[in-house]
Amino acid sequence: MGSAVELVAYDPAWPQDFERIRAKLERLLTPYLVAIEHIGSTSIPGIAAKPLVDIDIILRSSADIAAATRILLDQNYEPRGNRYDDDVWAFILRNGKPPERVYLCPPNNRTHEKRIIFRDHLRAHRADAEAYVNLKLELAELHRHDGDRYTAEKHHFVDAIIEKAEGMRRA
Repeated sequence: MGSAVELVAYDPAWPQDFERIRAKLERLLTPYLVAIEHIGSTSIPGIAAKPLVDIDIILRSSADIAAATRILLDQNYEPRGNRYDDDVWAFILRNGKPPERVYLCPPNNRTHEKRIIFRDHLRAHRADAEAYVNLKLELAELHRHDGDRYTAEKHHFVDAIIEKAEGMRRA
């Protein structure tokens, strides 16, 4: 069973929290960085989210993952493993205010690309963002004590939004 699911109302401080965290990560990881992106629900204005800031760190090369990992470990980030079978390495800093979950991504990483497509689409399409919030609230109620199941159940919605957004870009 996964962790408990806690959703909170959107906090208008989350963008500033991200900027503060981004500046810290940039100072720590500059030699290895391409970009640092705010992802996840806290990056979408107005929607309920787990109260932690999700961040993708895009590195220059897969070869930089080991050095970036050492730096994060030295800063008390807990390793969470290789996620998504796409060379995405997860870390969490639980004592951050708010907590931080960061992902080291090699360049041209499809998982990262999908996250940005999803985020940008929900930022621009309020009806889809509201549908996502409603789904999240329903799933949080159903799977209150199983965060893994909560996340897995959102998969079809997320994939459908990415497909829709990519179709709109091609049109």
